[in-house]
Amino acid sequence: MNRNSQAELTISSPLEAHKAQTLVFALVALDVGYANPVFAALEVDYGDSDQDPTGQAFEEIEKTLVYYELDLGLNHVVRKWSDPVDRTASMLFQVPGGTDGPSGVLVCGEDNITYRHSNQEAFRVAIPRRRGATEDPQRKRSIVGGVMHKMRGAAGAFFFLLQSDDGDLFKITIEMVEDDNGQPTGEVKRLKIKYFDTVPIATSLCILKSGFLFVASEFGNHQFYQFEKLGDDDEELEYISDNFPTDPTEPYTPVYFHPRPAENLNLVESIDSMNPLMDCKVANLTEEDAPQIYSICGTGARSTFRTLKHGLEVSEIVESELPGVPSAVWTTKLTRGDEYDAYIILAFSNGTLVLSIGETVEEVTDTGFLSSATTLAVQQLGEDGLIQVHPKGIRHIRADRRVNEWAAPQHRSIVAATTNERQVAVALSSGEIVYFEMDSDGSLAEYDEKREMSGTVTCLSLGEVPEGRVRSNFLAVGCDDSTVRILSLDPDSTLENKSVQALTSAPSALSIMAMTDSSSGGSTLYLHIGLYSGVYLRTVLDEVTGELSDTRTRFLGPKPAKLFRVSVQGQTAVLALSSRPWLGYSHPVTKGFMLTPLDYVGLEWGWNFSSEQCPEGMVGIQGQNLRYVIHSFPT
Repeated sequence: MNRNSQAELTISSPLEAHKAQTLVFALVALDVGYANPVFAALEVDYGDSDQDPTGQAFEEIEKTLVYYELDLGLNHVVRKWSDPVDRTASMLFQVPGGTDGPSGVLVCGEDNITYRHSNQEAFRVAIPRRRGATEDPQRKRSIVGGVMHKMRGAAGAFFFLLQSDDGDLFKITIEMVEDDNGQPTGEVKRLKIKYFDTVPIATSLCILKSGFLFVASEFGNHQFYQFEKLGDDDEELEYISDNFPTDPTEPYTPVYFHPRPAENLNLVESIDSMNPLMDCKVANLTEEDAPQIYSICGTGARSTFRTLKHGLEVSEIVESELPGVPSAVWTTKLTRGDEYDAYIILAFSNGTLVLSIGETVEEVTDTGFLSSATTLAVQQLGEDGLIQVHPKGIRHIRADRRVNEWAAPQHRSIVAATTNERQVAVALSSGEIVYFEMDSDGSLAEYDEKREMSGTVTCLSLGEVPEGRVRSNFLAVGCDDSTVRILSLDPDSTLENKSVQALTSAPSALSIMAMTDSSSGGSTLYLHIGLYSGVYLRTVLDEVTGELSDTRTRFLGPKPAKLFRVSVQGQTAVLALSSRPWLGYSHPVTKGFMLTPLDYVGLEWGWNFSSEQCPEGMVGIQGQNLRYVIHSFPT
C-alpha cells in the first residue's frame, strides 16, 4: 500500500517471494519502527517428506520461524533469518518494537509460549494447567487467540492477553533490562505468565482504549467486558521463563492454577449470536400471522434454544389501564415552538379524556376540549392554537382559552377529518367535503363551496405543509366505492379533481407524506393507502400534477389497515396497523423503502409521543390499555 502525490491510498503491484514445497502456518508483521518492513512466518519444508515413502523424513521434519524483509530501496523481498522452533507451534503474535519494546514475536505451541527475535535470546514459559480432579494430565493446551495492548506512560508498558482452548485468559508480560536511569534498554530479561480470567472461547479479542474488552465468541453470544483491574496486585502465581528450558524438546515440570469466577473483568453487555446453528425448524406454534423459527445453537454448556421472529424490536416504557375502551389517541403541543407534547387526548365512544403530560400523567378538565363527545382529530394549529374535530363540529381553542366553534349543518355529522398546522378538511355524512384554511389573523376560514363526492367518505388525508409554503396542495379522499381521489387545494382550483385510483377494496386510511427515496436521491411525495381488506399500498404522488403512479402493495393482515405518520430518529416513517403493527421507513444506508413488522402486540391506534423522559416514542391503544413504547431503527 502506498500513497500518491494527492495522498490517496494506492495498491502497488504484488511482489512475489515463492518458496516451493513449503507450508505456512502463520504470518505476522514485525514492529520495526521506520526500518524496512519485516514479516515473520511459521514454515515447514515438506520437500524431503514428500519424497520419502518410509515416513522417516516426516518424523524428523522441522518447523522454522522465518523473517522476510521488504527492501524498499530495491523493491524486492529478502529471506533475512530463520531458526527452528517447537514443531507444535501454530500461532504468532507481534511484540511492540522501536521505543515501545524489543520487537520480535511470541511463538505459541502446545503447552508453551516462546519469545523469539533474530537479535535476542529465546525465552520460554509453560501454559498453566487447571488444577482439579477432572484435569487430564495427558491433554495438551494450545493458544487459540489473543490480543496485545500498549498502555500510556513509560516505554515497554504493554501486555498480552492470550486465550487457551479452555477459554482461560493468561496475561503475558516481557521484562526488559534497564539502564542506569531505570529505563528499558530493549534487551529482554525474562518472560512472565499468570492466570487472568476465564471468558468464552473467542475467534477474536479486541481491547479498547476506553477500558473494555470485546470477545467475539466462537460459540454463542459475543461478550463485552469492562476492565476492573489488570491483575497486577492479586494473589495469582506468576511464572517466569527462568524456570523453563528454551529447548522445546527438553521436559519441564507442569505449572497449575485454580479456576475462579472473573475478578478482573466485568460483563457489561452480551450481544446475541446464533453461531453455530445446529438445527432449526419453521413453525407457527403461537398461531400468529407469520411463522417463527425455532433453533438450537451453540455447543456444550453454551448451547441454547432460541425462537426467532421477523420484526423490529420494541421497548415498552409503561402500560396503563384505562377506565374504558378508547377508540383513538393523539398527543399535541400547546404552541409550535414547544419541544415536548403537553396533552394526551383519548377518544371514547361517548366522550373525550384529556391527560396532561408532566412528571406524572394526570387528567385535566380546563383545556377547552369538548369532553362530552368523541373526538375525530386533534391538531396544534398555527402558532398557539388547538383544533378538536368531533362529529358535530370543529372547536378552535385559542391560547387565551377563547373557543371558536364551527357547527356541522343540521341533520349531518362529520364522519372523517384530516388536519395539518394550517389546514383542516372534514367529510360530512352527506358525502360533502368542507375545507378550511388558516387566515392571517390565525382563525379558520371556510372555503365557500363544498365538494360533493359520489359515495360515503371513509378517510381523508392532508400532507404536511412544505417548508416555505402556506398550504399543502393536495387532499386525498377515500370513498366506499373503492376509489381514492386527489383534490387540488390551490386557490385557483380548490377542490377540483386531479386524479383518481381504483382499489380492490374500500380504503380505511390515507396518509400523504414525503419520504427519502433511493431512486431520486432526495425526497418523494407518497400517498400511503390502507384498505379494509388489510392490504397496504404506496403510490407516488406527483407534486405538480397530482397524478398517482408506481403503486406497490403489501398484505399486512386480515384486519383493516390504519396508517399514522410517526418519527423515528428524526426520519419520517409510517406506522401501519392491522392484525400486527408494521413500520414503513427509508433505510438509513440504502435509502430504499422498507416495510417491516414490529415485534409487539397488535395495536388499534398509534401516535407520536415526546416528553422530557422520552424524547421520541409512541403511544398506542391495545384494548383497554394505553402503552408507551420506543421503536428501534436499524443502522
